[in-house]
Amino acid sequence: MIHGVFQIILEREVKAYQRYGESFCLALLDVDSFSCYNKIHGPGKGDLALKKVAAILQQEIRHPDAAARFSGDVFALILRKSRINDSRTALERIRHSVEVKTRGEITISAGIACCPTNATTGEGLILKAREALLQAKVAGKNRICSFKEKTRKTEEKFNLLLVDDEPLNLILMEAMLRPFNHEIIKASNGEEALSLINKVNVDLILLDVMMPGMNGYEVCRRLKQREETRLIPIIMLTALDRIEDRIRGIEAGVNDFITKPPNKIELTARVESLLRVHELNKKMTSIENVIISMANAVEAKDAYTQGHIHRVASMAVNLGRKMGLCPKDTDALWLSGILHDIGKIGVPREILNKPGRLDPDEWATIKRHPDMGYKICLPLKRTLGPALEAIRHHHEKLDGSGYPDGIRGEDISVLARIMAVVDIFDALNTDRPYRKGMPREKSFEILVQEAEEGKLDREIVQCFIEMAAESV
Repeated sequence: MIHGVFQIILEREVKAYQRYGESFCLALLDVDSFSCYNKIHGPGKGDLALKKVAAILQQEIRHPDAAARFSGDVFALILRKSRINDSRTALERIRHSVEVKTRGEITISAGIACCPTNATTGEGLILKAREALLQAKVAGKNRICSFKEKTRKTEEKFNLLLVDDEPLNLILMEAMLRPFNHEIIKASNGEEALSLINKVNVDLILLDVMMPGMNGYEVCRRLKQREETRLIPIIMLTALDRIEDRIRGIEAGVNDFITKPPNKIELTARVESLLRVHELNKKMTSIENVIISMANAVEAKDAYTQGHIHRVASMAVNLGRKMGLCPKDTDALWLSGILHDIGKIGVPREILNKPGRLDPDEWATIKRHPDMGYKICLPLKRTLGPALEAIRHHHEKLDGSGYPDGIRGEDISVLARIMAVVDIFDALNTDRPYRKGMPREKSFEILVQEAEEGKLDREIVQCFIEMAAESV
């Protein structure tokens, strides 16, 4: 079923509820780690995998239910006359069927929202189902989550910053938002707003555009440029309705717009929506910090690799910049450098610190660490982006002799190729339990030899040696 027809059916079910009171559920199903599956097996096999999942859905659903391709690797399922428990049972059956019929090669996660329990509009159900799906992905792949509305404790209420040079506008917005038990903070100009943000944790900002001194665009631009404030959602309140003004706001980093004077229902709905997103972003950031702490703990297991991850991360970033990569890619290099050996958390200390040659079983254990690291970091897929692939593939070789997947050539990303070069160099150049660190020149010779044998990227090796020479 095509997406447009699915939307029509969804609205029809909403109207049926409004007229007859019939409940139903919406589920969004996502193929786990599909981008990595595509990279490993190729787009052709990726398309076949999606068709296989679609066929299983058609076989498993009841006759009155409806299934459709929602977007990318996400499918949508409408379960008529169902409640949450019924839908969870049906989705668990589908999840199990996909896993069995593909012999574990493909798994799915799903999020469920119910009408009227969670929402009474099509848009609201999609939003709640998306949130439940994200919770399933954060918790780990191959699982089902139903949406649960969170009750906020008094001590957990949000801090909203209202910024407007007109006192009456501040009073109006505060009156609209006060019933929702948020903590309201007010600023009468841009400079005051920036000063308050340095002192108070702010969860969302309602920002006027036209203010004396620093206007709303500049306030937004400054906040989005700072690491500690870039994730704070900003709603711009404006009487300007020209497309050029909205484009200017988008370029500054605005998350949403509301026209003055604001409609109370629209204002509160958009505030609540962005606060939910902000909560999820904060959770993802917390998970990221935990995983980075785990990476530091892994390094502490091996006395010979102290500082390795930070050296690798710094060299990778500098090499990426020298090669002209964009800031997004250099950020990914930093993350992959910090996290590339996190999978060694599953490697016994005695193997990591063994002074002699590893036996075949010990070597096999070491070779599993990129895959382990990938699985540990998978809940941060959206945050890590291309760094996740570099974590998995930093030991792959262009001739296919690497691990864990044995991919070759163009199937290995540029980021993973950079990681391979700097990781090998740091390993050669520092003391290890089984040997002393080599001189830089000897390490360079080995890198060049690996490039000539078709294992490392020749251009990246040359660029790295030039960069190292410039830093002397």
